[in-house]
Amino acid sequence: MDAPVRVLFIGALGRSGTTLIERLLGELPGTASLGEVVHLWERGAGAGEKCGCGVPFPECPFWGKVGELAFGGWDSFDLAEFRRAKDSVDRTRHIPALSRGELPDDLREPLAAYVRYYERLYDAVRQVSGARLLIDSSKHASLAFCLRSAASAGRLDLRVAHVLRDSRGVAQSWAKEIRRPEATEASPEQYMARWSPHKVAMHWNAANGAFALLGRRGVPVRTVRYEEFLADPRGTLRGIAEFAGLPVADGDLAFLEDDHATLSANHTASGNPMRFTTGRVELRRDDAWRERMPPARRRAVTALTLPLLRHYGYV
Repeated sequence: MDAPVRVLFIGALGRSGTTLIERLLGELPGTASLGEVVHLWERGAGAGEKCGCGVPFPECPFWGKVGELAFGGWDSFDLAEFRRAKDSVDRTRHIPALSRGELPDDLREPLAAYVRYYERLYDAVRQVSGARLLIDSSKHASLAFCLRSAASAGRLDLRVAHVLRDSRGVAQSWAKEIRRPEATEASPEQYMARWSPHKVAMHWNAANGAFALLGRRGVPVRTVRYEEFLADPRGTLRGIAEFAGLPVADGDLAFLEDDHATLSANHTASGNPMRFTTGRVELRRDDAWRERMPPARRRAVTALTLPLLRHYGYV
């Protein structure tokens, strides 16, 4: 690569509003919105699920060009080898080791091999799209810590937008049954995962704590509360973009109003079903948990996440 690829990594626990934020960022000139790249390999290259443009991944011209540049074509991509590399390092339990200055010997080589897949993909996307900023909404903290090694070596210009949403709203969202419209017979998941309130609370604490740690380890991290984003979408979006090194002119935000946005088609590889939405999208808070979440569940999630709820100003 001639220069480090600039990547804005959107980190969060799922169901925190990241797809909407990613889609809006992807409307800005000079950006390429990729969706959840962490799932591209299995769901796109492996299962042939639909790209955000509506075309099955293997038939999408954009991703076809990216695969050709990065790996000599997706037919040449070795998914089994990728899985072995991923399973060796991209795990929450490895975050303490990945956060240290010196990696253990058993992680050093697998990590380099794993991160190289992302470096090659990002560089190919930059060449095909011509974008100055790539947006990866993979969310997983463990992947962000893996990519930190490439950033520390100067091979990636990594910035992280840590998106935060009230734990009670996140728990309510995880309780919904949502079919994945892009799923094929080969897809590992036909429905979006559902978690219990206790599991959501545990992962909410872990994910938000991990991104706070990532910031203390030298990676530029900007925390964005989803509720504040909806209160001031234009100002918040401008702030995220400028944090990522992308200046925004007033005319660049013509697609965005205080209460709605107009979205165009995209090439997101995986993510929330909202990635298929085009045209007018309303921007409004979803506080259904205040009325619909059973009181016992609400009290449990509040109690389990109370320290961080207080830290981030939710209580």
